[in-house]
Amino acid sequence: MKILVTGSAGFIAGYLVDELLRNGHEVVGIDNYSKYGKIEKSYDKHPRYKFTEGDVKDIGLMKELIEDCDQVVAIAAMIGGITYFHEYAYDLLAENERITAATFDAAIWAFKERRLKKINVLSSSMVYESTSVYPSPEGEQLKCPPPLSTYGFQKLACEYFAKGGWEQYKLPFTIIRPFNCVGTGEQRAKNEKDIMSGNVKLAMSHVVPDLVQKVAKGQDPLHILGSGNQVRHYTYGGDLAKGIRLCIESDKAVNEDFNLSTPVSTTVKELAELVWKKINGDKPLSFISDKAFEYDVQKRVPSVQKAKDLLGFSADTGLSATLDEVIPWILDQIKLGNI
Repeated sequence: MKILVTGSAGFIAGYLVDELLRNGHEVVGIDNYSKYGKIEKSYDKHPRYKFTEGDVKDIGLMKELIEDCDQVVAIAAMIGGITYFHEYAYDLLAENERITAATFDAAIWAFKERRLKKINVLSSSMVYESTSVYPSPEGEQLKCPPPLSTYGFQKLACEYFAKGGWEQYKLPFTIIRPFNCVGTGEQRAKNEKDIMSGNVKLAMSHVVPDLVQKVAKGQDPLHILGSGNQVRHYTYGGDLAKGIRLCIESDKAVNEDFNLSTPVSTTVKELAELVWKKINGDKPLSFISDKAFEYDVQKRVPSVQKAKDLLGFSADTGLSATLDEVIPWILDQIKLGNI
């Protein structure tokens, strides 16, 4: 199968493209390097990978890339951690709407005029931002109040693009919702502003690399955002990539939506304790709670049963094993000055 992956130089796409190539697919990638700048990926010279540096909003270019593809995976977007929700509240809505509309315009054209069979849309767990139902099943995003953050609202809009594309043009879709992806590949973003957390300057926005950076730089006591009781599901990037591949390959995924996540709940404080122990051993740990951001959702717990039942998917890599891979990579990036 030939698959167009937008945002192919990004974090999640880094795992996905590798997963697709290892399973025999041909991949076309497009990225404008807007987040990290030009970076090398392990698959850049793979014979079944063709990359174009360009802007997804360029519909003419997108039509050239998509015209002989079987499916497209729409990943390209402005994305970051919680600091992004405040620093770029307008851009997250406006720019991501432009990216989404251009991607769907090209996909609808390729579906009508060429051979495209389906669009796969990466949404977000933030569509459940305002829910009070846990675990949150697929469909809850249509029952709970809409997200309060512009990022969460736009991700919900992505799902409505898929709904509209099907209702008007019969373009098949699959909606994919990752939950707190953790892995290697997150460097300092070009457009991130410096954020102080105690005596450590951060520019990452995501909790795992931020915590590793602070512990590695000797912060003691350790600063955490809010109480540390926020509940998350930290999902290994390799597991997520497998789930996305199954969404692409399975006929059962057509016109369906899936939460792709580990079933294990972890508080931010539990995560911090695990990171601390892996770096500092039995050295005593103490915390300082910094003021929480407005959109720091206190609880995100997905139902994962649908993906298991329809796709046979489960995210089995534990958080400890994930950190054993991620922590050394982050420490190397700190030495290289990339974080």
